[in-house]
Amino acid sequence: MSFTSNQNKIRNFSIVVGLFTLAMVIGFKSVADTDKVAKSYIISAKNFSVLKNNLKALGVTPTHELKIIDSVAVDLTDKQLSNLQNKQEITVSSNYKVELSGLSYGQRRWQPQSVVTEQVDATYVHQMGNFGEGVTIAFLDTGLEHLSGLSTDLQGRDKAWGTYDAINDTVSNTGSEESGHGTHVASIAVNSDYDSSGRIYGVAPNAAHVGIKAFDAEGKATYADVIRGIGWALEVKEQINLRILNMSFSGPVRSNYWEDPLNKAVMKAWQAGVVVVASAGNKGSEPMTIGVPGNVPYIITVGAMTDDYTAFNYSDDKVASFSGAGPTAEGFVKPDIIAPGGHISGLMAFDSQIVIDHPEFHDGGRYFEMSGTSQAAAVVSGVVALLLTDNPALTPDQVKCKLIASAYSANNSDGSSRYSVFQQGAGLVSAYYAMASAETNCANKSLDIAKDLNDEEHYSGPANINEDGNFYVEGLGEEFIWDINDSNIVGDAMLWRTSLEPSSEWQDKATTDAMLWRTNFETDAMLWRTGFGTDGMLWRTSFETDGMLWRTTIDINSWVEPQ
Repeated sequence: MSFTSNQNKIRNFSIVVGLFTLAMVIGFKSVADTDKVAKSYIISAKNFSVLKNNLKALGVTPTHELKIIDSVAVDLTDKQLSNLQNKQEITVSSNYKVELSGLSYGQRRWQPQSVVTEQVDATYVHQMGNFGEGVTIAFLDTGLEHLSGLSTDLQGRDKAWGTYDAINDTVSNTGSEESGHGTHVASIAVNSDYDSSGRIYGVAPNAAHVGIKAFDAEGKATYADVIRGIGWALEVKEQINLRILNMSFSGPVRSNYWEDPLNKAVMKAWQAGVVVVASAGNKGSEPMTIGVPGNVPYIITVGAMTDDYTAFNYSDDKVASFSGAGPTAEGFVKPDIIAPGGHISGLMAFDSQIVIDHPEFHDGGRYFEMSGTSQAAAVVSGVVALLLTDNPALTPDQVKCKLIASAYSANNSDGSSRYSVFQQGAGLVSAYYAMASAETNCANKSLDIAKDLNDEEHYSGPANINEDGNFYVEGLGEEFIWDINDSNIVGDAMLWRTSLEPSSEWQDKATTDAMLWRTNFETDAMLWRTGFGTDGMLWRTSFETDGMLWRTTIDINSWVEPQ
């Protein structure tokens, strides 16, 4: 891939114009109204132009125009919202706040070395001359610091497209961030540096990258900023060959997947041909801990495994205790796949906020140790870049199929499955076997994303719960029942079943079976949600009542104790 300077290219991006800073609401009718605090909402309507005219008549100016989902973000008082609802039929949700997770401390147990590329068979792909050329990955995160390894590829060519600041709606040729999270995540996928043993750090070291900064210096964001970032990615995808969108954050589920505004934007990206890779979240290991947007059935949702600090001894590998588990509220099997996410070494500037808070995990130079499904998602994004370099014609559905068809399933020494499909999905990702796989039609076969987005059809998955309170996949045998009271660690050693022995049953059933929304599913979902300490069905009842009771914050995957 031949890169030229981004100085002349980045300024040519088509940027949405006319997005405004927060505006004071005017036109109050009484003193009482002036005492009311305006709240930020995301509002959509079937007639978008009428919506904008009605907002203008109320004397308010949207803070964000979210064309990707035909919505606006706007600050309204209760009275203004009521007046708007009287004028036309609208869909309303809160403009949710997104925050970095709470930080914790621990003792550093590492030296900077590259192990991930070997754990996921990327070194074999590198030996074939494939380093991810010709593909751009967008990291929707806290921004990017253009450290060595991120600025140039293995041949010293420029691979950084700059950063779009979704908070301020600006584009920069350089990268910067205060948190460190975005830089760490990106480096796992595309770092072109070598370790002391001559191993490459990044899974796809020649892949280009662009930062989409939706999180501020404190690690906070809103739905509106994140959605605006996704919209911008779709505007520039042809110009910079943006094929992959990495989303290393996760929030609580507050509605069905198709009703969530962020999920709608994610589905639009997938429909537009962008492979969306999302983290499963760090709320595991209980059932139904997959967050937003990982609960979208179409996309690639990634859980995390860890190696117990023995990188090349695979017998003690395990699914990380923090890794989110399925099923989703609609019965889909998640995560789709797992990847290394425990104590991962990645780039981070010494003056980043996370390093300041956790100096014990920094090497004093440029490398930092961090754990989470954020890191696991970045690994998979790098693998996807290798697949698309090998075959640029692959669609998102085909990429997902190759990944799940070629994964290593975790088994006990007696051959039994070590983890449920709701914990490991198809298993550990393999770059080499994914590229070698001939499978292209085993993912999302029964789903129609266009009808889903148009509210013509919505879907439920094959997961259910039996009379013993255990989850299972309809149509599969006892091997696929998840006994939630069993640790599933019953063998004396762990074996990774190679992709030469794929679990075709899982592929054929768990990844393709989908049903139109079942009339009795809501009862079933209520049963299992109430029984597993999640949010119960409050989100469902409140959403059906007024569609606006979405108040709590959500977390980006910033920090979990390394394991």
